[in-house]
Amino acid sequence: MAGERASRVADRIRVILSERLQKGLRDPRLGFVTITDVRVTGDLQNATVFYTVYGTDEERAGSAAALKSATGMLRSEVGRGLNTRLTPTLEFIADALPEEASNLTALLDEARKRDAEVQGLAANAHYAGDEDPYRHDDEE
Repeated sequence: MAGERASRVADRIRVILSERLQKGLRDPRLGFVTITDVRVTGDLQNATVFYTVYGTDEERAGSAAALKSATGMLRSEVGRGLNTRLTPTLEFIADALPEEASNLTALLDEARKRDAEVQGLAANAHYAGDEDPYRHDDEE
């Protein structure tokens, strides 16, 4: 029961923050930020917000600083949008999902290339011994 409520609150926080960031902040350091996931503790006291930023490393660092400085205002916005007694504290963490996904894609491409090489070698391969090394009763 508590897990369901935490999940609903996390979804609501994600929507509230996404809408607020879509309207924009007055901070020029903020880049193109996407909220990917929100996780709320069971007691609804803390919320961890995962986000991605499109751009260079400098833009990512600037966006992280902008989100950190706007945490209080964003928490107030979340408090107005939630119907809870207490407003959870917000912690913004850059999501490493895009980098991991590109790494996984590179690994899968390498595996496909090696599979094609093995398939090419197997097409021209011959048995080391007889094709059928077992004795059959009808041969004698």
